[in-house]
Amino acid sequence: MSVGAAPLRAAKPDAKTQIKLGLDNFAVRAMGWKAAQLIDYAAQLKTDSLFISDLDAFEKLDDAHLKEVRAQAADKGLQLHVGTWSVCPTSKRFNPKWGTAEELLALGIRAAKALGSPVIRVVLGSVDDRLTEGGIDARIADTVKVLKSQRSRARDAGVKIAVENHAGDLHSLELVRLIEEAGKDFVGANVDSGNAVWTLESPLVNLENLGRYVLTTSLRDSAAWESENGVTVQWTAMGEGQVDWKKYFERFAQLCPGIPVHIETISGFNRELTLKKDDFWKAWPAGKPKGYEQFQAFAKLGKAREAWKAPAGKDSKLANQEYQKGDIERSIKYCKSLGLGPR
Repeated sequence: MSVGAAPLRAAKPDAKTQIKLGLDNFAVRAMGWKAAQLIDYAAQLKTDSLFISDLDAFEKLDDAHLKEVRAQAADKGLQLHVGTWSVCPTSKRFNPKWGTAEELLALGIRAAKALGSPVIRVVLGSVDDRLTEGGIDARIADTVKVLKSQRSRARDAGVKIAVENHAGDLHSLELVRLIEEAGKDFVGANVDSGNAVWTLESPLVNLENLGRYVLTTSLRDSAAWESENGVTVQWTAMGEGQVDWKKYFERFAQLCPGIPVHIETISGFNRELTLKKDDFWKAWPAGKPKGYEQFQAFAKLGKAREAWKAPAGKDSKLANQEYQKGDIERSIKYCKSLGLGPR
């Protein structure tokens, strides 16, 4: 189903403009669900799509089992997208449990093909990688090398590699550079609106920079406010932060035709970006990134919020599960109120 530049359902758009809606399984990570349970939950929420962003969610990774999962999703009317984690061998986030970075990416491509996913999501690492030897430029070069090593495999499988702006690792313009250097014929972006604020970007500017490269999404709302040492950020359920989602999705429809919106709620904590301290800027040797002024304006809109705490006397695991399910279910309902998702 193609997506055009017309307004959202609230303004009675043409059926062709519909944006597909789904969830990222990380939104309900506390449940510990495997693929079959995630498919049932997505069907219960009446979404179009399900993003299983971790290979550990599959009972087995042989093609036969993955094709069974694909059939289960199809039976529920769900499109699957799939992901894994760091493919930068020098990142602090790289986990060798799957072998080398090249072996992990090859496995992800094979899994995506078997599942019918058009993409395999990967990440570089996290904000910590900005402070490693050579900085983020060196980590980008290492990641590009791994991506290029699997170009033929990805193209033969009909699978594209979606690199996420993840946990403060890459500013959107750095991710654009990575994609262009690797080859935009088989590499694109997984846009994460929440992670944008960790790299000093407003979510809307982040979308403008990445939009034409987007292959899949992991979206959440954010609040930000000026605090003692800089700016404090809190991720929230959709519609409960400061992002102008009507404007965001109108622009998304124009820039990212046919791409599903996956909601990845991660909330309940505050993170202070200590902009007033010199140590903070060691991760940004080139200085304030492009778009920093819009980030400052975004932060000026907010007021301080308390972090979430499990109710006293309640089992913390159960409380966290209920909290995560509440966030994603309110978020899906909110997005549907804007016209996203199944008709």
